[in-house]
Amino acid sequence: MASHGARGRSGGRPTLEEVAARAGVGRGTVSRVINGSPRVSDATRAAVEAAVAELGYVPNTAARALAANRTDAIALVVPEPETRFFAEPYFSDMLKGVGAELSETEMQLLLIFAGSDRERRRLAQYLAAHRVDGVLLVSVHADDPLPDLLAQLEIPAVISGPRSAAETLTSVDSDNYGGARQAVEHLLSRGRREIAHITGRLDVYGAQRRVDGYRDALRDAGRTVDERLIEPGDFTEEGGRRAMAALLERRPDLDAVFAGSDVMAAGARQVLREAGLRIPDDVALVGYDDSAIARHMEPPLTSVRQPIEEMGRRMIDLLLEEIADRRPAVSRGLERRQVVLATELEERASS
Repeated sequence: MASHGARGRSGGRPTLEEVAARAGVGRGTVSRVINGSPRVSDATRAAVEAAVAELGYVPNTAARALAANRTDAIALVVPEPETRFFAEPYFSDMLKGVGAELSETEMQLLLIFAGSDRERRRLAQYLAAHRVDGVLLVSVHADDPLPDLLAQLEIPAVISGPRSAAETLTSVDSDNYGGARQAVEHLLSRGRREIAHITGRLDVYGAQRRVDGYRDALRDAGRTVDERLIEPGDFTEEGGRRAMAALLERRPDLDAVFAGSDVMAAGARQVLREAGLRIPDDVALVGYDDSAIARHMEPPLTSVRQPIEEMGRRMIDLLLEEIADRRPAVSRGLERRQVVLATELEERASS
């Protein structure tokens, strides 16, 4: 009796034609089954899958990608210094969500940093050569030229948060405005009256929306917005320290702080303690992200949870849709898609 191993009749690697012959179907049918097409009956699919298993057939993904003018690769582009990427939990959580969703496909993920002018020039050349099928952009600033470059090159792209209310690319974000309102309303409910805000970088639209939420929550509660209680930060721990020191110098009577990230809240906490102020007795503290930093801080930090991993998964889903259609939504004249996911306040001892 003949033995059916992992080699075809020629003694080499089994071919698509041999799988088709074994299953009793045409070559095109085998191709549709391998590529997951729904236009195949259950019985035919089962016959092809059995033939694939018996022969040990492995699809030549490289040849298939070449024939389809595809690379089977996606770039996750971070226009920030590498030090910030590895220091902030936001990025690792985003990468976790992206990786989990992409693991269900045959696509490869490339992580590319573009924090310097030299890195950006090199990235522009790389993208112009169409070496990836699509791009995920994380941490995009208002003046960042990369989204416009991707649109010009007609490379499918999804960004983690729009650059403005008039964003033309597909984006996925959390409800920054609503999250900030939750934080301030929580502090007001605790009887706090002089609530300060340490903002993120204000060339980031999400940070702007958090400031809007902070202001509107105070106004809706009948409070006057004191500009001296708003200090710009940069999402870093050192930025949180500097902002907190400036706020205490201007308004030493403040009794609450809403920081635009947990990392900045950690910096603010250090300055408050150095000033002899107790948390939450003298000053209540609320962060944003609900990262591991919030849970391990002493006292544990109240924080606005944004579903960062889910954001990463949704970004991949939307990008794969655009890649399947071969062109970005903006070039097809479709209405831009801006997905906004809900936030939730996690109350802990700091407030």
